[in-house]
Amino acid sequence: MQVLSVILSVVLLLAALFMIVTVLLQSSNQRGLGAIAGEVTANMNKTKAADVEKKLALGTKIAAAVFVVLSLVLWIIN
Repeated sequence: MQVLSVILSVVLLLAALFMIVTVLLQSSNQRGLGAIAGEVTANMNKTKAADVEKKLALGTKIAAAVFVVLSLVLWIIN
């Protein structure tokens, strides 16, 4: 049971790190400093950027669900 707890804790940590990275990679809806220096995304293909945003949002949702489920399982085990 101790080995299972350690394995689940490592997977929980990886899910948390993945969730942090995906949230930080998502673009903000606010203009911020982009309005001062010019839009960086103006040169990017809009459909490609939208696809990447959708994948990042999906990755964040999956990581959050894994995080919540593993947190509850670890709480029940301990």
